[in-house]
This record gives sequence, C-alpha cells and structure tokens, in this order.
Amino acid sequence: MDFRLLGPLEVAGDDGPLPLGGVKQRSLLAMLLLHANQVVSSDRLIDALWGASPPLRCGKNIQVYVSRLRKALPDNRVVTHAPGYVVYVDAMELDLARFEQLVAEARRAPPESASAKLREALALWR
Repeated sequence: MDFRLLGPLEVAGDDGPLPLGGVKQRSLLAMLLLHANQVVSSDRLIDALWGASPPLRCGKNIQVYVSRLRKALPDNRVVTHAPGYVVYVDAMELDLARFEQLVAEARRAPPESASAKLREALALWR
C-alpha cells in the first residue's frame, strides 16, 4: 500500500488507487496521515474539518467518515483509540516519511551523493 500526501491525496493498493470519498472524508484521512501512528483526537479532527463552525452532528459525521475509510482501506488501518482515531502506516508506505528520510540522509551525505538523494526526494512530489 502506498499513501501519497505529496501532491493530491491518494492511496494506491495492488490494483491501483483506492476510492477515498468526498472532501471531508479525504481531509480526515489526510489529517490522520499527517499524524500517522499517533492518536488524533476527535476534537482536533472536528476543528480541522469545520473550524469554528462545526455542524451539530459533527461527531456522528466523523464516525461515518471513519467507517467509510475502514471499508476503503484494507488491514484495519484506521482504529478507534480514545480520545480519537489513529491510522497505522509503515514509514515506507508513506511518501512524506520517505521524503523526510531522504532529506535527512542527504544532509549527512557528501555532496556528490547528497544531490542524488535530494533528486529522489523531489521525485516523490506529484
């Protein structure tokens, strides 16, 4: 599975891109992926999705989006964990983590190999 944040949000499985739903559902997944393997509180998700004017049923909406994401993503990736939710992703499955790793490696590398690492990191952007 390949989780892509560097450009338009996309999750690709063995058979290609997975359907991720509408804007709010995709935004929720993006928030979870930005904090991969960490619990993101429901309050933080609500604030990210609706700001200062959340709808009355925003908690229920979050639950619906999470339920739909669970159906779209295999392997129980999205888990309820008080006080919110967590998405479990291996670092090599997340383009942002690979980008950050390549940049860190480039910083430690001699100039002749650092440039290749940076080109590889930049190539992850779509």
